[in-house]
Amino acid sequence: MKNVIEKQRCQVCGDEMKGRRDKKFCSDQCRVEHHNFQNRDVSKFMTNINNLLRKNHRILEKLNPKGKTRVSKAHLLDEGLNFNYFTNMYKTKNGKAYYFVYDQGYIEIEDGVFTLVQKHEYVD
Repeated sequence: MKNVIEKQRCQVCGDEMKGRRDKKFCSDQCRVEHHNFQNRDVSKFMTNINNLLRKNHRILEKLNPKGKTRVSKAHLLDEGLNFNYFTNMYKTKNGKAYYFVYDQGYIEIEDGVFTLVQKHEYVD
């Protein structure tokens, strides 16, 4: 009885592969295509929300280049910030809430005035 060596095939295009036994893709192109397919947004709904979050992040990052600043609500709205979309919220001991879009956040400090902050890695 002979040992039959099964030829490996690329998971994306099915081409025969040479090289390591644990290899899954025949080329970088197939590897990237596979991972892009795995990480695609599963629906238009998710794509739209992710786009809104990215837009909010860009706005906050642009208006807060030094890590902490004050800005009016009108200015935030003029830039296009959508207050309904944020990634997490942090409540202070006195009950006020910071709203974060990834590492960029804001808190209303008085009527119509917000402080923009940047969350650092050491802050949970």
